[in-house]
Amino acid sequence: MRVLLIEDDRMIGAAVAQALKDAAYAVDWVTDGRTAIEATESEAYELVLLDLGLPKLDGREVLRRLRTQGCRLPVIIVTARDGVDDRIDGLDLGADDYLVKPFEIRELLARMRAVLRREGAGAPALLTNGSLTLDPATREASFLDRKAQLTAREFALLQALLARPAAILSRSELERQIYGWNEEIESNAIEFLIHTVRRKLGATVIRNVRGVGWMVDRPS
Repeated sequence: MRVLLIEDDRMIGAAVAQALKDAAYAVDWVTDGRTAIEATESEAYELVLLDLGLPKLDGREVLRRLRTQGCRLPVIIVTARDGVDDRIDGLDLGADDYLVKPFEIRELLARMRAVLRREGAGAPALLTNGSLTLDPATREASFLDRKAQLTAREFALLQALLARPAAILSRSELERQIYGWNEEIESNAIEFLIHTVRRKLGATVIRNVRGVGWMVDRPS
């Protein structure tokens, strides 16, 4: 799942980006409002984390432009501006949630999960196709009679496949869901992740369509 982080404070940005990667998100991090707008026009994201005090284009203006352009991308404002009027203004501009710095990473992740559930029209906290089940809060997976704790990237791989059961995803599509812009990707990285997931959950958890990509079964 790909997230755009818009944060100009280098220390905060680096900490949040690493925490998101550890939680199985692919993260693109930009540090000014103008680059943020360009990123949303060139990439497809599932969620945006938006600071307000940005150079080149203020966060409020970034949000206003996204909404006036008809962009429905979920946005969580993450800012030090803690006044009631600031919160009301941000929500009225179209933010889906508002979190004040400093914050606990666990709370940020919980708010992200809540917003994504709402965007999924009430999708359950657990992701499942009947035989495979993922818990985003714990990164635990179960498949048939086996359970396993997954690494962040193993979880991201299964999450990407389970979001589109029976659809065949290519290597490049999976890489996009797992890795951010500046991350180096080994040529066999996806195959290695699939190997480790199969070792934990069983050989049939992910099916290979030779020369095309990989898939999980449609809901049973």
